[in-house]
Amino acid sequence: MKYFKELISILISALLLLSCSATKFVADDEFLLNDVDIVSQHDADLAVKAGGYIRQHPNSKWFSLLKVPLYTYSLSGRDTTKWGNRTLRKVGEAPVIYNREQAEQTRLNIENMMRNEGYLHATVDLEERIVGKKRKDAVFYLHERERYQVSDFLVEIKDSVLAKIVIDESEESLMHPGMPFSVDNLEAERRRIAMLLKDRGYYKFTKNYITFVADTAYHSTKVRLKMIVSNPIDGGRHKQYRINDVNFVSDAGLRIDNRALQGCDTLLWDKYKMLYNDDLFLSPRAMADKNYIEPGMLYSQSRSDRTYNSFAQLPAVRYTSLRMVELPDTSMLDCYIMFERNKRRSISFELEGTNTAGDLGAAASVTFSDRNLFRASEQLSLRLFGAYEAISGLSGYSRDSYYEYGAEISLRLFGGVFSSLVPAQERLLKSSTLFSLKFNSQERPEFERQILSGAWSYQWSNSQKTSHKLDVIDINYIYVPWISDTFKKEYLDSISNRNSILKYNYENLLITKLGYSFTYNSAHANKRAERMAFALRTNLECSGNLLRGMNSLFGGHRNSDGQYTFMNIAYAQYVKGDVDFATYVNIDDRNTLVFHMGLGLAYPYGNSTVLPFEKRYFAGGANGMRGWTVRGLGPGSYKGSDKNIDFINQSGDLKLDWNIELRSHLFWKLHSALFVDAGNIWTLRSYKEQPGGQFDIRGFHKDIAFSYGMGLRFELDLFVFRLDAGMKALNPAYHGKERFPILNPDFSRDFALHFAVGYPF
Repeated sequence: MKYFKELISILISALLLLSCSATKFVADDEFLLNDVDIVSQHDADLAVKAGGYIRQHPNSKWFSLLKVPLYTYSLSGRDTTKWGNRTLRKVGEAPVIYNREQAEQTRLNIENMMRNEGYLHATVDLEERIVGKKRKDAVFYLHERERYQVSDFLVEIKDSVLAKIVIDESEESLMHPGMPFSVDNLEAERRRIAMLLKDRGYYKFTKNYITFVADTAYHSTKVRLKMIVSNPIDGGRHKQYRINDVNFVSDAGLRIDNRALQGCDTLLWDKYKMLYNDDLFLSPRAMADKNYIEPGMLYSQSRSDRTYNSFAQLPAVRYTSLRMVELPDTSMLDCYIMFERNKRRSISFELEGTNTAGDLGAAASVTFSDRNLFRASEQLSLRLFGAYEAISGLSGYSRDSYYEYGAEISLRLFGGVFSSLVPAQERLLKSSTLFSLKFNSQERPEFERQILSGAWSYQWSNSQKTSHKLDVIDINYIYVPWISDTFKKEYLDSISNRNSILKYNYENLLITKLGYSFTYNSAHANKRAERMAFALRTNLECSGNLLRGMNSLFGGHRNSDGQYTFMNIAYAQYVKGDVDFATYVNIDDRNTLVFHMGLGLAYPYGNSTVLPFEKRYFAGGANGMRGWTVRGLGPGSYKGSDKNIDFINQSGDLKLDWNIELRSHLFWKLHSALFVDAGNIWTLRSYKEQPGGQFDIRGFHKDIAFSYGMGLRFELDLFVFRLDAGMKALNPAYHGKERFPILNPDFSRDFALHFAVGYPF
């Protein structure tokens, strides 16, 4: 504790010293912008929105607390010819000098935004506060006053055909009497009507033809609003276009002119024209299945967008573009769907190091991919993998190593098996069918285990934010050809030490899974484009019900343990559900606060009294309780004591996780995080092999474990490499002082280090 206090004192002194030197490069007639604050007496949401209009931000902070980049810059000397000074300035961040003109522009921008939100008489005051030597805060006070509302909404459309379309769809209008007057709502209505008309053939119509006239009465907060849809400047009416020809242009250049298409080969297929060079790498049927545009139909912007997106998702296609060319003196359009081929075949390698409770090992895999197997962008993948780990601490076994090897082959069909039978307008935005076959062999000192899996799943999405997956069938056959005599004698056959959980997981077993999962993510591609976002993932699966139903109807053979069998193999019967929820709050452009909660529940019944090992939950590791190693926590207050079998015993039927993580961008591609984890696993039934592991609604809170720590993340364009260091804070497996490691830390006992790829949630 003495050394800890000394360390804190040193850190505080260092921070004070750095803070004093932060104004080192601020001239005598200048001020460092210390902070920017926005104050609203009536509308907190308006203050948050106003934050997006700030023209000048203070120096960034690590974890929203410390201006480390500024302090780093301040450590540099004035001689920029020296490498050390240049490096410190490059890694750090130059002081932000308060600029009165920028502050005034911010004030005007916020004032204009408030008026666009309906606060037509709003004003913003700027206060400059000197808060220290060469430091200044900028505070913006928002005075909203009355907000105006729409009292009447009128529509004036000079083109009678357009008027009928707009009126017929008036139920979808965003405008109605009584709503707040907002320029954002007016702009959204303009976009809605423009898209509506573009989908009805009005190819050249834009939102610029739509204007609004607002009339406010004296001494009133009511607004009479009129929307005017104008005709073209030449005085004519808006032209409604139809599609003439649909042309697929493959590897023929991205310019649509006679020169670009002159040397192309041409193939007429059905009602389409195929233009290509050398060979047609996609079959005509595959191209037609991805197209939503038909000759003779009215032009539709939505169909054009869906066509573009459907081609863009194909692995065989590297680049996609879509062009409409107007035929002179007509209301017809020629459609050109252009795409370039991607590299067809590729080979990738993966190599990683592993550390399981101090046992070191390595894993490697090689994957071969063919992105266009049958000329319909079918993706074939063949993966070979292997792993090795040196196992220590085992006695009485002839082996001291763990080997794993296997192969997996999969075929993904984009569009689904029966997509060609579905009309174009009814097809989903994104869909694919996956067939896979996998063989995995595990050789440990205690046993050999082989798993043969076959699966058929269907994935689809009709929006950018949601996705669905249906596991039509997923069959796993688990075969145990060899068990060590020592392991058998001590744990499986011994009457005094017999373990029913172990016994169940070392027998041949058949798992026939049906499942459905749903994912929703409210964030854009760039999470920092919005203040808050959330992600939800749910999964539901069951196994064995069909086979059990057949046994109930037609009878069946039972083994010595009373289980029904299929082809002399016992099958598992269970139901399992998972919910995973995460909220992302962008504090500023460098700091994000993440809240995560995960809940999983699985229940064996009927033909099973124990969940299969592959379906049981475990706690600890890089994606959960980071103060523990993998399978190092739980269930409940259970404390593992036998390394030979703890990887089985430290598992459960119920899992609960809470996580809070503050992520901060440090510099370049390096990010960091501070985190707190809470949770555990439990069993739903009482097993003598797992004392203290059963869930009890009245006392489960006593089994909640806590850990805390810090992590470093290296963010590349395609991958995130993560290193998290966790410490136990509360360990439910212990009593007395050892139960609270946060007060009595033991580094060798309470520390865990995790290396992983990707974010934990």
